[in-house]
Amino acid sequence: MFESLRSCGFQIECTSHAEAILGVDFPSASTELEAALKTATVPIEEIIAGGGGEAKGTQRLRRSLAGMGWHKHTFVVEKVINGIPRESQSHEIDHVKDFGASGTVALEIEWNNKDPFYDRDLENYKRLHADGAISVGIIVTRGRSLHEGMKDLVRRFLDERDISDLDAMREWGYDPTTKQRTFINKQITRSVNPLSFRDAFCKKFTADKFGEATTHWRKLEDRIHRGVGNPCPLVFVGLPSSIVTFSEGRSALAEVEAEAEEEPT
Repeated sequence: MFESLRSCGFQIECTSHAEAILGVDFPSASTELEAALKTATVPIEEIIAGGGGEAKGTQRLRRSLAGMGWHKHTFVVEKVINGIPRESQSHEIDHVKDFGASGTVALEIEWNNKDPFYDRDLENYKRLHADGAISVGIIVTRGRSLHEGMKDLVRRFLDERDISDLDAMREWGYDPTTKQRTFINKQITRSVNPLSFRDAFCKKFTADKFGEATTHWRKLEDRIHRGVGNPCPLVFVGLPSSIVTFSEGRSALAEVEAEAEEEPT
């Protein structure tokens, strides 16, 4: 199971026999997940223009899952004493699918949140599993190669488009703040070991938008090793750097700009 994803560079980690449970009780769940992930792409232009928010490629992955019946759902757990509700808790999960008598599988995508979101997701899964609401919990996030390779991906974008200043970046939907501009200019003009514009930009862009305190594989792995979420059977999927594409060009940028124009001011 998941061998086709592993062969494409995806990281897969399972706990509490989750892989065996999916294989026996939820074979269609793993098939659908593989189908959605294997076609997932994020054009580099969406990463640049979209900054650090959820890339449109991630939104397309969400739509793909929703098209297969993985919808947002709010679980409500109530404590009732003598017929009187005494306590209520709700847990909203972005993607949930009910597989009838086999049970229910829940899935969250953490593209670029603050890393404490992992604790929220895992604690939700733990409680919902204990209450019999879900059988398996899944988290999809940036894998090690994608997180650690982000600077190289951004640098490739700059090199291929021969970008050498911030004004040229505006053409690709990136408008730096005064603080970002000041930092880059200081790195370029410093007297000792000055950086090139491209090196300075990559350093600042990735630190600001995809920093160490965001959701990526190493932060998730820390929680796996600590047993956060146990004993709920869990599947963790790390997106590889290979999902980032460089062939879309202006068409990818146009999609981002069109969405920005539709957003209320």
